[in-house]
Amino acid sequence: MKRFQLWLAVSLLTKFETSSGVSLKQSSRAPQINNHQNISTLLDNLLRGYDNSIRPDFGGPPAIVEVDIMVRSMGPISEVDMTYSMDCYFRQSWVDRRLAFPGDTNDTLALSISMLGRIWKPDTYFYNGKQSYLHTITTPNKFVRLYQDGRVLYSSRLTIKAGCPMNLEDFPMDIQRCPLKFGSFGYTAQDVLYRWNKARQVAIADDMKLSQFDLIATPAANHTDTIVNSDTKSGVRLVDTFEITEYSMLLVSFHLQRHMGNFLIQVYGPCVLLVVLSWVSFWLNREATADRVSLGITTVLTMTFLGLEARTDLPKVPYPTALDFFVFLSFAFIFATIIQFAVVHYFTKYGSGECYFSSDFSSDSSSDEEDWIETTDNAPKDATSHVSGSPVCKSSNFDSSNGGDPHFVEVIPLSACSIPVASMRRTSQPWSNLSCISRSQEEKNFVPSPAKSAGSQKSPCQNQRHRKKKKKRTPRFNSVSKIDRASRVVFPVLFVTINLFYWYSYLSRTKRIQNLSVK
Repeated sequence: MKRFQLWLAVSLLTKFETSSGVSLKQSSRAPQINNHQNISTLLDNLLRGYDNSIRPDFGGPPAIVEVDIMVRSMGPISEVDMTYSMDCYFRQSWVDRRLAFPGDTNDTLALSISMLGRIWKPDTYFYNGKQSYLHTITTPNKFVRLYQDGRVLYSSRLTIKAGCPMNLEDFPMDIQRCPLKFGSFGYTAQDVLYRWNKARQVAIADDMKLSQFDLIATPAANHTDTIVNSDTKSGVRLVDTFEITEYSMLLVSFHLQRHMGNFLIQVYGPCVLLVVLSWVSFWLNREATADRVSLGITTVLTMTFLGLEARTDLPKVPYPTALDFFVFLSFAFIFATIIQFAVVHYFTKYGSGECYFSSDFSSDSSSDEEDWIETTDNAPKDATSHVSGSPVCKSSNFDSSNGGDPHFVEVIPLSACSIPVASMRRTSQPWSNLSCISRSQEEKNFVPSPAKSAGSQKSPCQNQRHRKKKKKRTPRFNSVSKIDRASRVVFPVLFVTINLFYWYSYLSRTKRIQNLSVK
């Protein structure tokens, strides 16, 4: 009997718990089922008789669409195509009182994107857009929020490629202003007005970075586009009938300041080094014709390559850029070094690889070696000759035939000069009446003295009756040109001066100096 009572009590308790659990679950599920039913009923009631082809407040004041943009990233920015791209969240908000529902003011309904096809939305398009698209991976990136007062928030993620008319006169120190214009495609200002959201207009992501530019400003404004249409009838224009149509639109301008580091490394730095390298020729001897010409031509060709390479990423604009001016300036300085050597070579009276002797040599010792050249009146003419190209003696008559210059300078090829080099001292007796030329030159340049008899055809060396004392002569190489000495100072000073003017003009023109001072 006790066992039966115990079993009955346990079974009743178990049945009670089971029934209470079911009732609890039903009570917890009941509000959810009712909530779903309420929202579905609410939406059905809102969309009953709703026409999505008619704008809000049709026939009354224009619908106001508030817009704000959140820029996630920008780039690439192409100077050749004059376009720029950006990834952004494009948000539009408007009030449609047909969708207002009773409840708390903070109530918000997150609707499916399928609801967009059942409600009215503005036909926004980008005036200067090119190949813009909506992201659809993994699903279309857009959402809809419906507020209690009938306000609709429509947000979508877009990649916008828009045109950017660029002025490249200050390139690469330029600041480009890339606009973005958008508005309604079909509704006029009497039906739809676009306004920027007062809370935020254009927001930039904190982690956004550009490789070539700095985004320094994003001014935004409202704008009205006016279009004048003329009525036509049967192809004949009616002059007196015009229709002025205004479209509301929004405008935002992205101010992009270009980075100069890449151009300083790849263009400006090499150009300056090439100009400095061309100045090395000022320290080379003016006899080194091949060295100086080859150095100049090499720098000119390298400068030409740099100038062409710098314009590969630029459009073929009809005006010169700041970079073109600098490349042309560097090319002009390199070319001027070649012209400078041509002037130096033109005024050089002795050529490459030659030494010259002058009569005003100085000596340092009285024990210098001496050459005694003895000629008599009966000596044969061939006795005074030497190996072809070697020096022979000439009397002072040659000196008188050359204008009577007591300091006659003679140029002798080094290959034909076999005179040993020896140190010489200053002597009290100059030997200006002796100079050394080749035999062929002597026979060509000899002019008979009028004091000689008509039958005398002897050379000047054969007419000498006394011994002449001649010291061994020291060959001296060409001296440094005064033009080279002046160029060593004039070229660097002029280049630095022009550079200071160039950089100050362009940096102040693009307001980079003011931006640096503000920072």
